[in-house]
Amino acid sequence: MSQATQLVLFDGDCGVCHASVIWLLRHDPAGRFSYAPLQGETAAALRADGTEIPDSVRTFVLVDHGHVHLRSRALFAVCSHLGWPWRWLRHLRWVPAILTDLAYRGFASLRGLISAALGLSSDACALLAPEERTRFLP
Repeated sequence: MSQATQLVLFDGDCGVCHASVIWLLRHDPAGRFSYAPLQGETAAALRADGTEIPDSVRTFVLVDHGHVHLRSRALFAVCSHLGWPWRWLRHLRWVPAILTDLAYRGFASLRGLISAALGLSSDACALLAPEERTRFLP
């Protein structure tokens, strides 16, 4: 990994996912997070090392010092490192995961339609500054 100690894994073919990662990148000026696609070499290497990274691309993953957070729990863990007002979302971790993951899965099942409706592209790297690109791993 790069200098960041936390790795966000996302669907590299999803426009909504790319837009979300760009948003996170811009709201993480401290550079806590690195980013890599679930379909990429970094995720494959973690899987080969025994880290339990799902093969599903409908899963948002945070690897935080070796601990893997999935779906809504990953989202809440990421939000806990952001500034206000986003940090308050971390309190939703007290809601049972079965409920928050149900909402997460519902949104994930619609993300293709949302990408198309909003015209979101999965080729967002062209919009990044060179220093931002260094936070993306293969």
